[in-house]
Amino acid sequence: MAESQTTGSALFYSDPQPVTLEMHRHWRLKDGDVSFTKASLGIPVVMSEFVDAARYYPVLFAAGDEGGPLAMTGIDTGNLFLQGDHWEGGVYIPAYIRRHPFILIGMKPGPSQDDLALGVDAACPRWVKEEGATDGAPMFDGDEPSQLTKDALQFCSVYTGEAQATQEFMKALRAKGLLVDRRLDFTLPGDKKYSIDGFQLIDAEKLTDLDGKTLIEWHRKGWLAACYAHLQSLARVDELLSRRSRQEAPAA
Repeated sequence: MAESQTTGSALFYSDPQPVTLEMHRHWRLKDGDVSFTKASLGIPVVMSEFVDAARYYPVLFAAGDEGGPLAMTGIDTGNLFLQGDHWEGGVYIPAYIRRHPFILIGMKPGPSQDDLALGVDAACPRWVKEEGATDGAPMFDGDEPSQLTKDALQFCSVYTGEAQATQEFMKALRAKGLLVDRRLDFTLPGDKKYSIDGFQLIDAEKLTDLDGKTLIEWHRKGWLAACYAHLQSLARVDELLSRRSRQEAPAA
């Protein structure tokens, strides 16, 4: 199912609108920062990212029937992976962030990808909208989409397909009763107690108790590898706490 881009409810997208030659002929996109993630404690990820994401972030599942996987990026003060306005070098950047400010927008009700069109977040400060400007990469070369726009459409199309595959994975986890509610309790600098709830984890014992037929099917679909990547990612919780502690460490 596509995100609700037409209502502006997709995370980080304040003013999503479909790309048209008439509206965006002169728009250009500057290389820019990801400071819009500054307050985020979690970033959506798709199943195909679990292995890469698990090297740096705890991968959790938002609670609720529509909840999906998130890379946990902070505890209480916002994104701990920002260095200035940019993501920390050498750390995997979730595709959801790399996709911005582009997105696929549903043009008709329903989940069909055939009814999706390339859109942009018009509120993104990286846009240069003045005719005749030279900063940044153009969205159009004359009357034709530029390489930037073609690459964005390809990236967004692949991402949407991966998001749909992730939803099928989530349905399977719930159908097998593998997701359990959990709470994380932290002791922060200054002996401050802080808890995070509203998320779920895969129950490792229930996972190992799945019947052989299901395990083979899940292995073939890549679901089993995703489950174990999630479980391995939980070791990153202590590393996240260490990042938070360093945030308030006194300067040498």
